[in-house]
Amino acid sequence: MCLINFHFQNHPKYKLIVVANRDEEYKRPTKEAHFWEDEPTILAGRDLQQMGTWLGISKSGRFAALTNFRNPKLPNAPKSRGEIVKDYLTCYLDPIEFISNLKENRHQYGGYNILIGDGNELFHYNNIFDKSIKISPGTYSLSNCSLNTPWPKVKKGMKELNYLTSQSKSEIEIEQLFKLVSDRTTAPVEELPDTGVGLELEQLLSPMFIQMPHYGTRCSTVLLIDANNHVTFVERTYEDGEFLFDKKFEFTAQQ
Repeated sequence: MCLINFHFQNHPKYKLIVVANRDEEYKRPTKEAHFWEDEPTILAGRDLQQMGTWLGISKSGRFAALTNFRNPKLPNAPKSRGEIVKDYLTCYLDPIEFISNLKENRHQYGGYNILIGDGNELFHYNNIFDKSIKISPGTYSLSNCSLNTPWPKVKKGMKELNYLTSQSKSEIEIEQLFKLVSDRTTAPVEELPDTGVGLELEQLLSPMFIQMPHYGTRCSTVLLIDANNHVTFVERTYEDGEFLFDKKFEFTAQQ
């Protein structure tokens, strides 16, 4: 997962609005969103290589989403980051306790950002900076550095999601959210960050929706939790940048 835009506790209808893109190698085996056979309370896509996930929600309304921290100089770590999302969705720890455990084991994983919580409270933790915060009401964006780092797609995602939510005082159009993260415009060279991957790759990775020969946006996800804990989860799957299909799920979280 390389881009998560979200609007929290600041809308008349929805407690949480999430619109996110997962970017990955095209060849990496993946199963689209479903309720897992071995963990039937989890609704999420699944990485079939490590059996974890990048974004999901449980039937009780526990939510988690993860992005990698981009720095090619970081050493390899023994554990898969996708386990973190799965572990939060299946455990009974509150977010503060869960983050405390993450801090103790932060070197077991490659660099990452994690969002955890539900529609009522939300937390962010970054294991590279070893910093956690409780999210206040508002609009945010998270890519491959930290929360609201002013990369071009982060700034654009925040601005456009804030505009959409401000214009909609009731039901928000799911297609508008998908359109937001389908933008394939590359950023100007002078606005690019320097994460150590080289200028050419920085530019290829700069759009909200990435399309490269062997790597790019594999799916987009919209998650809505309304004031009555009704959950709407829509995943849009792509292949080589082309739309394949949508999967939609709706249920009421049993909090």
